[in-house]
Amino acid sequence: MLKIYGIKNCDSVRKAIKYLKRYEIPYAFIDIRETPVTKEIIIEWLAHTDMKTLFNTRGATYRTLKLKELDLNDTDKVTWLAKENILIKRPVITFDNTVIVGYDESIYQEKLLKNKG
Repeated sequence: MLKIYGIKNCDSVRKAIKYLKRYEIPYAFIDIRETPVTKEIIIEWLAHTDMKTLFNTRGATYRTLKLKELDLNDTDKVTWLAKENILIKRPVITFDNTVIVGYDESIYQEKLLKNKG
């Protein structure tokens, strides 16, 4: 089953859920504040996407933690993503060895609707 990872009050997550409902695509929502994503899951995601896509460098948490100043390598970033799930760019949608990060309707059209049936 398709899983969507995010937080309830995120605009991008709400848009993604609205999209899934509009096209009647069944999903399970995982709130990363209630059920944190582990390092193992993040590593699994990175087999299907890249760090630049997954690691949110535009959010307040990234700036507050001053992570840019630490010049993190990918291993460090995985550790931070697991420690502070809010650094994960949202939403993350997973299904059938596919990982989609963020809200992009054209990607959803291509990857979600194509595989719907």
